Amino acid sequence: MDAILEKTQYLFPKEAAEVAERIRSLIKKWKLRIRYSYPALDQRDSVLITYGDSILDGKIPPLAALNRFLEEVAGDCISAIHLLPMFPYTSDDGFSVVNFREVDPALGDWEDIKQLRERYDLMFDCVVNHASGKSRYIEGYKKGEKPYDQFFIRCDPTLDYSMVTRPRTLPLLTGFETARGIEYLWTTFSADQVDFDFRNPDVLLEILDILLMYAERGARFFRFDAACYLWKELGTNCINLPQTHEIIKLIRLVMDECVTGMNIITETNVPHEENITYFGNGHDEAGLVYQFPLPPLVLYSFLKHDTSNLTQWLQNLEPTTSDTAFFNYLASHDGIGLRPVENILPAEEVAWMVDKAKERGARVNYRTTADGSPSPYELNITYLDAVAGDETSAERIARKFLASQCVLLSLAGIPGIYIHSLLGARNDYRAVEESGINRRINRSKLEYKQLLKELEDTDSLRGQILTGYRNMLRVRCTQESFSPRSPQHVMSCDPRLIALKRGEGDHMICVYINVSAETVVLDALPGVDLLSGRSVGKSIRIGPYEYMWIRENKEEFV
Repeated sequence: MDAILEKTQYLFPKEAAEVAERIRSLIKKWKLRIRYSYPALDQRDSVLITYGDSILDGKIPPLAALNRFLEEVAGDCISAIHLLPMFPYTSDDGFSVVNFREVDPALGDWEDIKQLRERYDLMFDCVVNHASGKSRYIEGYKKGEKPYDQFFIRCDPTLDYSMVTRPRTLPLLTGFETARGIEYLWTTFSADQVDFDFRNPDVLLEILDILLMYAERGARFFRFDAACYLWKELGTNCINLPQTHEIIKLIRLVMDECVTGMNIITETNVPHEENITYFGNGHDEAGLVYQFPLPPLVLYSFLKHDTSNLTQWLQNLEPTTSDTAFFNYLASHDGIGLRPVENILPAEEVAWMVDKAKERGARVNYRTTADGSPSPYELNITYLDAVAGDETSAERIARKFLASQCVLLSLAGIPGIYIHSLLGARNDYRAVEESGINRRINRSKLEYKQLLKELEDTDSLRGQILTGYRNMLRVRCTQESFSPRSPQHVMSCDPRLIALKRGEGDHMICVYINVSAETVVLDALPGVDLLSGRSVGKSIRIGPYEYMWIRENKEEFV
């Protein structure tokens, strides 16, 4: 059976053939317009995560300022840019999209995107679950205009919605004044983020058309925000439903028809076992899946000076297929999620980590559990402050933080680097106080000239972090052992160390990262630390928060 028809029969059995034909027409419309194709991902690939206005220069649009900044400061060690929602919006720092087809004029325009595309691969944020309460879709719905009158989920507030998984403490249903009177619509995240009804094929066709337009505009990666909530069925938990997976598989089919080498990445902040189901069979769904347990587990290791839990978890990870990879990250525009470690760390240890993060300035966001009680959902704090603790020396803070980032760059997968980690940002308490939004603690807007001045001082915290980060990225690009398809073996040794091997044979690299303030001594084969260029003997001394990539047998390296 035709693969597209098979999917439409599952999702829309009453109109499967018609919907399949409409999808084929979309493919025909866009296939000749999309001129991009991409090679397989390898060790040279890394993704910088940023808002379009993270860097500001009043003389040029923010996207142009970002482009210029990257060209001058970091462009030679980054291969791709993840642009967080860059569209006109009304709330949630971009995730309440008003118009999915336009660039927010406050950021620039499509020409600025084109300029970025000339030097970098691009990841576009695809907010596929919902639209702004001020979007043309919801305005059309309220007026009863077709096809928008069926774009959203009309609800009966007298029914029982207690089974529905809630990522927020806000109400699930929101009343809207329409031409037919007050109607209650499904709003998973906020009253200004109205969930699409994917049971309506017109919604799927609209989203497909938008995604193909993004491909034509140069998107290589498509990040599906909140992908696990796409399909709702009352009487279920409305998360990770089979229909959700089938929608993503159908989108993958369509995109593969039009773009060689593109990647879907699913943002599904759920426990690990649920998260990895979005790989599908390893060839038919997401090409990249977020490694959500990594941020809290790495932080926990540095707080405890003990890698036992992280090591055990890594040892139990099943390798991905040739068509898939983990998207590894430690920090992003969101907080450090806690749900992904629910089945990895004991509840009392998670509570301890929350308390330690609060001591370091963290704010905490909560979700509503099935019994109606609040539960910590994420820690809002820069990863630098989360790791640094009460350290005061810039050199010590930089080394400690870069040791955590070395974990990110060493593991099998594609690294996602938040711009504020690359630039050594601290907690922005003022942004939290002025906005009342906890996540703004890690979403600073940086003035271009002042930032350059700070980075030019190589002794400053920002300067040390950027220099160390660039060094790791440049070395990583030259070592095929760090390809996402390269083998990974996680070793059990001293609990103060993260120890693993990447690659095999003459290309194998031994990774050692000390998460403690103590020196650790190990017996090993002689070799060269690729990061420092130093030779190491049979007895390796790994200093406090030191990190090494050792190529064994110096003769082979030279």
